[in-house]
Amino acid sequence: MITPEYSHMIDLRQITDEPVVLEPSESERRRLAGRFGITAIDTMKAVLRMTVDGSKVEAKGKLTAQIIQACAISGEDFPVSISETIALRFVHPAKAYAPDEEIEISADDLDEIEYEGTSFDLGEAVAQSLALAIDPFAEGPDADKARKEHKLGGDIASGPFAGLSALKTKD
Repeated sequence: MITPEYSHMIDLRQITDEPVVLEPSESERRRLAGRFGITAIDTMKAVLRMTVDGSKVEAKGKLTAQIIQACAISGEDFPVSISETIALRFVHPAKAYAPDEEIEISADDLDEIEYEGTSFDLGEAVAQSLALAIDPFAEGPDADKARKEHKLGGDIASGPFAGLSALKTKD
């Protein structure tokens, strides 16, 4: 089993009404940044309230982070603020199905994270939530300048569809 860059195990029997605050260390943030292909994660914090219903656990709250990532156009690093609402549900595995058996999945099932025993890794789930919040096509403040300088995606008349553009009828 691969060890996640940020792990914070939660035991069902230890859950209280108090919020859980997760803040990865500098080295954990550095490893997460490498995993997510960004320059840096300067800060990262999740504050979650958990409720238990039998073996199901819901974790709801807020994830905030300050990251540095490369502009999708210029390649220059720029700061990005992330603020995301998190809603996670941890459940025991569903019954086993035969390989050929057809199963139906509801929209609620898609948000569930399976775990076994009495504990689950809330840190890895929060890390995955951050990964989903990072825009891989984010554009920095110099994106337009880089587009003009490198003649990226601008002039239709000189592109591969120039001939088709000329055929367009005017109303």
